[in-house]
Amino acid sequence: MHAALEGARVPIRIWADPASVEEAAMRQLRNVANLPWVHGLAVMPDVHYGKGATVGSVIAMRDAVSPAAVGVDIGCGMSAVRTSLTASDLPDDLGRLRRRIESAVPVGFSMHKTPVDPARVPGSGGWDRFWSAFGALHPGVQNLRDRARAQVGSLGGGNHFIEVCLEQGGADEGRVWLMLHSGSRGIGNELAKRHIDVARSLPHNADLPDRDLAVFVAGTPEMAAYRRDLFWAQDYAARNRATMVALVQRALADEVPGVRFDEPISCHHNYVAEETYDGVDVLVTRKGAIRAGSGDLGIIPGSMGTGSYIVRGLGNESSFLSASHGAGRRMSRTKARKTFTAADLAAQTSGVECRKDDGVVDEIPAAYKDIDSVIAAQTDLVEVVAHLKQVVCVKG
Repeated sequence: MHAALEGARVPIRIWADPASVEEAAMRQLRNVANLPWVHGLAVMPDVHYGKGATVGSVIAMRDAVSPAAVGVDIGCGMSAVRTSLTASDLPDDLGRLRRRIESAVPVGFSMHKTPVDPARVPGSGGWDRFWSAFGALHPGVQNLRDRARAQVGSLGGGNHFIEVCLEQGGADEGRVWLMLHSGSRGIGNELAKRHIDVARSLPHNADLPDRDLAVFVAGTPEMAAYRRDLFWAQDYAARNRATMVALVQRALADEVPGVRFDEPISCHHNYVAEETYDGVDVLVTRKGAIRAGSGDLGIIPGSMGTGSYIVRGLGNESSFLSASHGAGRRMSRTKARKTFTAADLAAQTSGVECRKDDGVVDEIPAAYKDIDSVIAAQTDLVEVVAHLKQVVCVKG
């Protein structure tokens, strides 16, 4: 259940103990709740301070949108697919499976040497129409078309990952799932940065308490241009994940012939959607939050050594039909690197085939909130469909 914090233009509906939220994040939330365009603000249990806007916030605005609140990884989100395999079907050498996945999907700054053939990505048509729209995007990205094509089907770095997971408990104990987390790669970043700069320069944003709250308003050419590029980048992110799902499925099938796959589940968690609440048409920015409308399937991951949840939305309008996007960080990347060592990482990822070196110490499980507590705090937003635990984790 949520609390409602008063003292702003709109109440801050929060699914976390307000005392547990760091002051920098509360300051961000209060600033958002006082914007003249805001219709409502909901805060998820994985809330923490973020660049641009608080991670775990759902911002409903009338006739306005803040590009910095959406962030630079437009359309970042999750995909998951259940397989026909159980734990006993997996190879004894999970390191070989991990290497096979890493050879199929470029990670970090890498990209494909030649673009992935869309024919290898089942269920995702319209590629010619999608790429034909590239020429209408912001002029500043027109030299990036080839790079954007080559990055479709690539993971990126940071907290992006690919996992092989086992279902925990219930009738499907041990069922193998594939899961991945990624977004719109370099092209989404480049589009976002250009529009954020434009928004900050507009006169109506001059007196805002935080320049990251700069907005575009309806009926202006700047808003039209941003919405065009935003929705294209969100489509790019979905296609990127769909391509990776296809590549990882092929890698698993090469390792375990005969495997079958269910339809993938996919959800954005950094994006904008046109929705209606209380009879008011609004633009909803989910910054580190998923849509949880009645029956919507979603994915809420933990960290690289804990587990994740497949959930079904309960359609709670007080959260603007939203739920958390993950466990949420409890410690910055810098603090995690200063606090923990590669040995700590190895201990906390025991039993998981993954990187255990200094390069990913900032992703150590202890840097994240407890995923089970996060799930328990939103039982009025989602119901659990499956609890998963990773056995292989590929990081960028």
